Amino acid sequence: MTESDVAPPGACYGSTMTRADLHRLIDELPDDALDSAVLLLRKATDPMIRVLDAAPLDDEPFTDEERAEVERARQAFERGEGITLEQLMAELDQAD
Repeated sequence: MTESDVAPPGACYGSTMTRADLHRLIDELPDDALDSAVLLLRKATDPMIRVLDAAPLDDEPFTDEERAEVERARQAFERGEGITLEQLMAELDQAD
């Protein structure tokens, strides 16, 4: 393979990549990148993962009321009004 056989870096961004381009790219991967590449390729072949990856992280609007509640909670935390994780776990165990 010569240098002219390989698409220049970034050539595939914003354009259509062919299977041949992809094969060349895979052939150029260093050995320590193979595991990551396999994970990405497996994700790309799973239609449900593609749908989930394309979905917004949160499609619910963050309301003014929620913002105010977060601010009240932050202020309470700064005043030391809180419980430890151990206390929370004990409370949850008692709720059973």
